[in-house]
Amino acid sequence: MKWINKRLILEFVKRDFEERFAGSMLGSLWSFIGPLVNILIYTIIFSNIMSARLSGVEGKFSYSIYLISALIPWTAFSATISRCTTVLIDKKHLISKINIAFPSMPLYINLSETVTLLISVAIFSVFLIASGHSFSEYSLLLPFIFMLQQILAYAIGMTLALLTVFIRDLKEIVGIVLQVWFWFTPIVYVKEILPEFVKKIIIFNPVFILSDSYQSIFLWNRLPDIPHLIILTAVTFMLLTCSYLIYVKLESDVKDFL
Repeated sequence: MKWINKRLILEFVKRDFEERFAGSMLGSLWSFIGPLVNILIYTIIFSNIMSARLSGVEGKFSYSIYLISALIPWTAFSATISRCTTVLIDKKHLISKINIAFPSMPLYINLSETVTLLISVAIFSVFLIASGHSFSEYSLLLPFIFMLQQILAYAIGMTLALLTVFIRDLKEIVGIVLQVWFWFTPIVYVKEILPEFVKKIIIFNPVFILSDSYQSIFLWNRLPDIPHLIILTAVTFMLLTCSYLIYVKLESDVKDFL
């Protein structure tokens, strides 16, 4: 696309990391330390202190793997949407000075959170190997699922970024929706405990399809639900197309309101 300025976007990603850890002695090392500490906390609390276990799965780390395998991607997904929602307002001082298309702003947020996601997954993978957990050939599907997740987050975030320029309350609304969305997704709990009518409608939750795919691959070493992933892929690219059409429609008005 013509609006993609790769060098500028990569520079924004670099500055995003620098701004996050500005003034700290360890700098960007915190991007590794943070995920490592989170994984250790979840493992120690749920495996050793609470002795949480999953029925039908052996190993004292089973629940920790179940939780972390979906929680890491959710963190990247929700952070991408949340940050994209206000990126045009937060960066309006740059937009007014630099000739940059609006879709580039949510894109750099997306890439920045994707880097954090990959760092977290790498640390998690080291933990799995160290604990003796094996990987199956289905792990090869992980890059596709990661990409699908972040494209979906971008499509939603791009639309919200444009609309928030006109409706400033969307920032608070998005925060609440993300909280509800998290608890409507079997990340902390297993889907088997849900009432039957909830089980029937939860398949319409895109994050459930993603989290279930991660848990299937990381924990059970089995193939995720491919038909659901195909449907989600189609829906994701429909949303991406819609977000671009909204951008084309509102571009001039957004400039005026900013």
